[in-house]
Formats: sequence, C-alpha cells, structure tokens
Amino acid sequence: MIYSIIIGRKGSKGFKNKNNFLINNKPICWYPMNAASKSKKITANFVSTDDKKIKEVANKFKFNIINRPNYLATSGALGDDVFVHGYKKIKKLYRDIKFLVLLFCNAPTVNSKMIDKAIDMLNQNPNADSVVSVSKYNMFSPIRARKLDKFGYLKPYIDFKYHPNKRTLNCDRDSQGDVWFADVALSVVKAKNLDNIDDGFLPQRWMGKKILPIYNNAGLDIDFEWQVGQLKWWIDNNE
Repeated sequence: MIYSIIIGRKGSKGFKNKNNFLINNKPICWYPMNAASKSKKITANFVSTDDKKIKEVANKFKFNIINRPNYLATSGALGDDVFVHGYKKIKKLYRDIKFLVLLFCNAPTVNSKMIDKAIDMLNQNPNADSVVSVSKYNMFSPIRARKLDKFGYLKPYIDFKYHPNKRTLNCDRDSQGDVWFADVALSVVKAKNLDNIDDGFLPQRWMGKKILPIYNNAGLDIDFEWQVGQLKWWIDNNE
C-alpha cells in the first residue's frame, strides 16, 4: 500500500504564514493536497501539522490528521524527523506500507501525474530507494557559490580543483554541465528509508542513497515572498 504524508507547521521566519498564502484564490498548502487527492495510486493521505488552517484544508479533502507535537513544530525542527514521526503513526494503523509519498505544504509545484509516474518508476526499479523531483538550475551552480575567508574576501565555496570539468569552466552558466537540484516538491520513497533514516544521504535523508530523478521545471518549496511569482507561473502552466 502507498500512503502520503504532507507536512507543514504554523509560522515562518522568512515568509509569515506562507503555507496559507493565497495563489489563484487557494492557499499554497491546497496544491500538494489536491495533487495527492487526485493520485490514482495513493491508498490514504495524512497531513502532519499544528496549524488550524492547514487542518481545515485537510478536512475538506477528508485527509487523516496527524497532530504535530510542539517539539517538531519549531523553526529548528527537521523534515526528516517530522516524516519519521508521521510514518510511525501510520505504522500503528497499517502494516503493509510499501511506499510513502512525501510532500510539503509550502511546495505546491507538484501534480497527480507526477506522483503516479514517480510511483511507477519506483515500482519498475527495485534497486532504487526513491524517486524525487528535480529542477535544473544551472544559474545556481556550485561554481558560483562563495564564502567569506578570514579577511572578508569572497572565495569559492568549494575549491574548483575538485570539479570534474574544471578545465572547461567559464562565466557561461552552462559550462559546468546541467545542475539538478532536488526541489522537494515530491519524494516517493520506500518505507525502509524511514526505518533507517540515519543511512540516507544528507541533507534530505528520507531519500535514501539510490535516488532516481523525475524531472520538474522550476519546482521549489517557498521560503520567501519574492518566490511567489515563480510559484504562480508553475501553477498556471502545470495544473
């Protein structure tokens, strides 16, 4: 059986009440819930939250509510731990958990077609741990990343000597090859990933180690209000 866990909490440092911000007259949290509700392959849906408004949206979809405890509802709480908490709650109800569809209330760049395709991909690849959505962001390549040294000068965040294509690098954003970012809009994972969460690759350990991509376009989880335009573009072009 396949179950979804959609997570979101009250408050936000970067963008106040982002999960309930309206885009096209619907709160952002509505979009991942709508995608899960239209999936032909999900057995049941769960929403983990401490937010009354998110619960109201979940109730309209007739989703199961997991009350997110206070210690997992802080700005320092990790998605890893929230997903594991939700998974343990589901395990008390169901034993036959094959896959979990992991979604974020603030990541609306997903639809039911993506979910069902990702589930099919994981079914067809028994050696894989997960299928996750990725978006190409060559303009945010690691070769453009910088950090401050002890004198206050900008230096490469990662020394270029470690780059496999260091001889061909230049100011063209595509010179390093395509750079795919896990946009966290969608993760379909095997249950064992959450049973063995410490074994997964950082920073999103729920993905495991053998991770297959499902290609998205401009996917993201929103943390700042200036990202709203990108979300609206995605929703208008992918619903």
